[in-house]
Amino acid sequence: MPTTGHPDRTPASADAGRRDSVLPELREMWWETGVRARAQAGLFAVFSELPRLVWSALVVSWRADRLRTSIVASTTVGAGVMAAFGLLAAQRVLVELFAGGPTADKVLAALPALVALAAVTALRAGAAAAMGYAQNGLTPKVDREVERGLFEVTTAVRLEAFDADAFADDMERASRGADSTTGLVQASMNLLAGLAGVLAVAVAVVVVHPLLLLALLVATVPNGWASLRAGHLRYRTYAAGSVRRRRLWLLHRLMAERDSAPELRSYGLRGFLLDQYDRVMSVETGIQLALARRVTTTTTVGAMIGGIATAVVYVLLGLLLIDGQIPLAAAATCVIAVQSAQRSLAVVTFQIDRVYTEGQHFRDYTGFMSRAVDYLPSPSAGPGRTEPRQRLQQLTVEAVSLRYPDRDTAAVDEVSLSIEAGQTVAFVGENGSGKSTLATMIATLRTPTGGTIRYNGRPTEDWDTDTLRARIAVVTQEYHKWPFTAATNIAIGDITTTPGQDRIEAAAARAVAHDMITDLPHGYETLLDRTFAGGQDLSGGQWQRITAARGFLRDADVLIMDEPSSALDPRAEDALFQGIRDRQGHAITILITHRLANVRHADRIYVLHHGRLVEAGTHDELMTSGGRYADLFTLQAAGYDTTHTSAAPMPRQPASA
Repeated sequence: MPTTGHPDRTPASADAGRRDSVLPELREMWWETGVRARAQAGLFAVFSELPRLVWSALVVSWRADRLRTSIVASTTVGAGVMAAFGLLAAQRVLVELFAGGPTADKVLAALPALVALAAVTALRAGAAAAMGYAQNGLTPKVDREVERGLFEVTTAVRLEAFDADAFADDMERASRGADSTTGLVQASMNLLAGLAGVLAVAVAVVVVHPLLLLALLVATVPNGWASLRAGHLRYRTYAAGSVRRRRLWLLHRLMAERDSAPELRSYGLRGFLLDQYDRVMSVETGIQLALARRVTTTTTVGAMIGGIATAVVYVLLGLLLIDGQIPLAAAATCVIAVQSAQRSLAVVTFQIDRVYTEGQHFRDYTGFMSRAVDYLPSPSAGPGRTEPRQRLQQLTVEAVSLRYPDRDTAAVDEVSLSIEAGQTVAFVGENGSGKSTLATMIATLRTPTGGTIRYNGRPTEDWDTDTLRARIAVVTQEYHKWPFTAATNIAIGDITTTPGQDRIEAAAARAVAHDMITDLPHGYETLLDRTFAGGQDLSGGQWQRITAARGFLRDADVLIMDEPSSALDPRAEDALFQGIRDRQGHAITILITHRLANVRHADRIYVLHHGRLVEAGTHDELMTSGGRYADLFTLQAAGYDTTHTSAAPMPRQPASA
């Protein structure tokens, strides 16, 4: 069992969780961007960036729904104006009620102001309801506007974009940025509403008596500072503990998910994982308690200063009353104004932190959208062009190379070959020889960094990409388990049509999947995902049959089968390859497999090694030449040779291996 540090000597620092855990260092995640930026930013930096972030939120909101954005903006301004009128109306009511004379006369004199106050209160309530309705309706519109834009880009970029680490990280953060846009819009609207409330109170007290504005600032600013300072402490602690929380999240998954449950029990890992949890959680608990003490101290100091300042304000009001500089009604209005300003300022301080944090994620989104343009297909290869339907009669690969961004050597290095309609060819070679990479370039999923691929004599860049891909079917080695029914999983192989049940079942039969599907609880309508009620799990071999059926469904001129039988039993494998051999003489079939017995009937076999094409010919020709293919085939065949009781000598390995 791996050793770890003693829990009693765990230092309460940001690195403590790492030193006490066997889990390796974790890279920074998308959701840390905004939190870390807020933790590192001073108040000046926060305030200087707020106008730009709020403006960005308003632009997105306006683009998503102009009517609702207008309603929110107008009601926000209107609420502030009415708040000011409300305070002035309240002050007028108090003036009349505190005046001399009979009570009945004072009430009658105050009645117009009371009616105005009631009207303003009702209007503010109506405006608040209208704002809430508009904001609730705006949220899904903003979600759709931003997410749709993101998905339009992620589904259109070239496949090689996903090979770049920077692009993958950008896309991960942009996904969070899309979610944060709604939060940014909401926080910006709430911030503006809070500012409108504070401004309304300031205007109202200035009208009553200019000196009261100074009193208002003295009474409210300390609490506002304490709130912002406490928020800064929370963000700083949160950012410092991100690694610990992600370790806890990983431990949660290891101890409570289905995938890890069998090995957890068979290896007796329960105590070990619980110990890891205790070590990390003890550090996290200590840090959270320390944070609670600091936040409580900060807010308490702010409240004490604010309380003293409020007492000073009340003393000032008393002196002004005694001196006769303000009436009693003005003093009472100031008390109401202080309470209203404190409520509005609490909203403002909370929303400032939220706008800044969500704004950093939104900036990740906008940055990704601008940088992703470099990975979009060129206009000549993009959608929008229509071409007459024509069969692909010839495929020519001319000195094609591909080099991945993080590799020093080429994955495919100047490969040339030609395939005619009706031929079945095989790409063989050891792992990493470039077979699958070459196939993805032929399928137009990757763009060669050198050389040219031609269909019917035309370079692929001269074709409309969608038109060309519609004539090619690819069964990938790393297939995706789509969370749909069995029928839909097969039908998505040809979304240009609406395949009937007979076509779906015929494709399944060719892939040796029909009987397996009919044995499922709901046959072809069985959901192939346990996330859904009634969903079912399939084995790897069963999924390979579904994937092969998907490729057979499309009436493709070029069918690429990349390791289609690695998880199949011998009987299913033989039936699948019989279905593949049925295409010979009709269309182009490219087969990639390590099971060399299945490629003996190929019209031509291409052998790749370290990205280069080293041999080509029929099975008999390659066996006669005694090269790399012959060695690999002999090695596999020896495993099935039962005619000798002693082990046969190992075939020689080429010097270049």
